[in-house]
Amino acid sequence: MQITMELPADELLKAVEQLSLPDLEQFVQQTVRLLARRRAPVLPRKEAELLLKINQTAPPLDLQARYDELAAKRQAETLTPGEHEELMHLTDQLDELNVHRLEYLAELARLRQTSLSVLMEDLGIEAPAVV
Repeated sequence: MQITMELPADELLKAVEQLSLPDLEQFVQQTVRLLARRRAPVLPRKEAELLLKINQTAPPLDLQARYDELAAKRQAETLTPGEHEELMHLTDQLDELNVHRLEYLAELARLRQTSLSVLMEDLGIEAPAVV
């Protein structure tokens, strides 16, 4: 026996807003996988794989938030030496993720015979911030 329940999207979003950051990240990853599986029959396999890789290399929310916090402190010139070291480490991590993500995006743009900027706009992806 299977029970199906319809939940309006706005109610689902309200429930998702209540999730902790780790649970939200897990939910997003699972949702991305679900989306990739559903699109798979309509997308060529290589495109589906690239979309999954693109989403998997998006910076985790907590990592990006900490980076933004430390970057603001650097701008305000209130960064401690320990925080400066942490900021350099986070910068390296984010740079590595962004490089891989851009490689996957460029490959997908080539497959779709479009420009990188048009593809990113179509996917709702903003260019990484440069600080």
